[in-house]
Amino acid sequence: MSKKTYQPKKRYRARVHGFFARMSTRQGRAVLKRRKLKGRKKISA
Repeated sequence: MSKKTYQPKKRYRARVHGFFARMSTRQGRAVLKRRKLKGRKKISA
């Protein structure tokens, strides 16, 4: 049996896609802004 593609890790997810990762760069902040304007319930992982 081969492994499935997605092997979730909470720490990796948070570090790569989390709020602090987004806030650390200008483009990341732009991502949060767009998601807020769109009305997303969750703006980051």
